[in-house]
Amino acid sequence: MASVTSASSLTIPSFSSLKAGGTTPFSKAATAKFAAAVPTASKFAVRVSLKDLGVAAAVAAAAAGVVLAGNGNAMAIQITLGGDDGSLAFIPQNFEVPAGEKIVFFNNAGFPHNVVFDEDEVPAGVDATKISMSEEDLLNAKGDTYVVTLTQKGTYSFYCAPHQGAGMVGKVTVK
Repeated sequence: MASVTSASSLTIPSFSSLKAGGTTPFSKAATAKFAAAVPTASKFAVRVSLKDLGVAAAVAAAAAGVVLAGNGNAMAIQITLGGDDGSLAFIPQNFEVPAGEKIVFFNNAGFPHNVVFDEDEVPAGVDATKISMSEEDLLNAKGDTYVVTLTQKGTYSFYCAPHQGAGMVGKVTVK
């Protein structure tokens, strides 16, 4: 199942410089993103800092955000099409998802883009045309999305037809 829509996302950024158990500082910032396909009129963002709110409040805010962003749908991973630096890339390029999790391809920069699964590099029995955008169908504006749910376990290779020659390719492993 796949669809082209616009998406809203919830980001809970920057959990850096905190101490776990009062003794060990976190060494890296962490970001959690949740996205679900919703009408373009519904846009919202929630930012939470553990420093300001404390762990319990941040966990409660994150849980509420999952309910709001999920809109009753399964969780989703967001893949960015085109880097902020102008790179023609899927970000991340290689990733894993559980079977049945939605993958939201978010048009960011360097468009137009599309998402085409390579018919020779999908699990046996999967019809690549049913999970791909057509090569002529393009995401033409920032924020446009293509959503696909992969249910069969295995490795799937995909590419952006207009930018495949420039190396805009990716791979997803469904567990």
